[in-house]
Amino acid sequence: MSKDRQVLSLILGGGRGSRLYPLTKLRAKPAVPVAGKYRLIDIPISNCINSGLTRIYVLTQFLSVSLHRHINNTYKFDMFGSSFVEVLAAMQTYEASDWYQGTADAVRQNSLYIKNEGCKEVLILSGDQLYRMDYQALIKTHRESKADVTIAAIPVREDQTAGFGLLRMDDSGRVSSFIEKPKTEAERKPYFTPAEWINERGIPAQGRHYLANMGIYLFNTDVLFDLLNEPPLATDFGKEVFPRSVGKRKIHAHLFDGYWEDLGTIKSYHEASLALCDPNPPFDFYQPDGAIFTRMRNLPASQMTGATLNRCVVADGCRIGTGTTLEHCLIGVRSRIGNNCTLTDTVMIGSDRYEPEGEQKRNINDGIPLLNVGDNTVITNAILDKDCRVGSNVRIVNAAGHTEYDDPEDRFNIRDGIVCVPRGAVIPNGTVI
Repeated sequence: MSKDRQVLSLILGGGRGSRLYPLTKLRAKPAVPVAGKYRLIDIPISNCINSGLTRIYVLTQFLSVSLHRHINNTYKFDMFGSSFVEVLAAMQTYEASDWYQGTADAVRQNSLYIKNEGCKEVLILSGDQLYRMDYQALIKTHRESKADVTIAAIPVREDQTAGFGLLRMDDSGRVSSFIEKPKTEAERKPYFTPAEWINERGIPAQGRHYLANMGIYLFNTDVLFDLLNEPPLATDFGKEVFPRSVGKRKIHAHLFDGYWEDLGTIKSYHEASLALCDPNPPFDFYQPDGAIFTRMRNLPASQMTGATLNRCVVADGCRIGTGTTLEHCLIGVRSRIGNNCTLTDTVMIGSDRYEPEGEQKRNINDGIPLLNVGDNTVITNAILDKDCRVGSNVRIVNAAGHTEYDDPEDRFNIRDGIVCVPRGAVIPNGTVI
């Protein structure tokens, strides 16, 4: 695909990511690993590259070291071209000395970089979503409708609406009303969209009667600056910019009906990750078009000896022991699972390195479990973060039936009934969780 030099892409790194804790305990949301070998940031960057958009800024703020390292090691373009993927970290300037207060504020604080690129349009994306989109289709909608702003929207069911901004469109596709994350039926009612209206646009309604904001926006650059500098200064696009701009500006919607999942919570992350293990996954990393790019690693193929796997995805460089059974599991790079283990509905993120033999002997002598899962261990409905050490004869099954719980010793957290073992945590031999 030819490169579109008129569009600059901004990927927002998000805030503290508290709903994804403990996966965000030591990393930014876009740096959270996904699908065994990727990171969330790879999704929007890959979508941009596949759409011919190769001028990309990533705006970060919290715990961004690993994100910076990943981007620097992964995305390198021809030195004679004008393509780039660069990180813009929050910083103090003469104009601003505060952390980003919201999505609009983050863009405003980086206005100078946008102006210097001389772009006609600015594409604003989120860094914590799993989807595949050709942004050129969005750009076509924007230009043909002569819009000031175009918002990507997807039909959703009523029980999904609480977490999203909702919009209403007229027959021409212009947004006539917008509300951010409605909580009551009275707030949602005006945004009910008849199935016939959705069907007429080539999208099966299938019980989805509301149009949700996907957090994907295309602005004319001059309009973006006008909206960002309009008093009182807005801090967030969904909460302030769009509700007060509807009717004053030509805001258009671009309907999308592919797979799209916001991985903003532990539950959504766990469910979306395990869905990748199904025979016909809703998001297909094996699709020949629209490849998802990531850092190349020089890892050996995975090794399994006498193990039983069903509905599993196993990344590079893993070792799975004799007699071990994996049922509906996603296993990340460099994962080591001992003998006679049983893992069910579990996401293992893997490890950054292999333990040398000498280090293994010292750890065994000191009573420290090896990376990652020891022998005879049973794990159900869990997420094991990178470099964790789960000993032998351990049972991680949420025996107490907690929905939400934080271990006093900081060895694990439970969110929505899912046991999360944080990065680098140690679970001693014989422990029952």
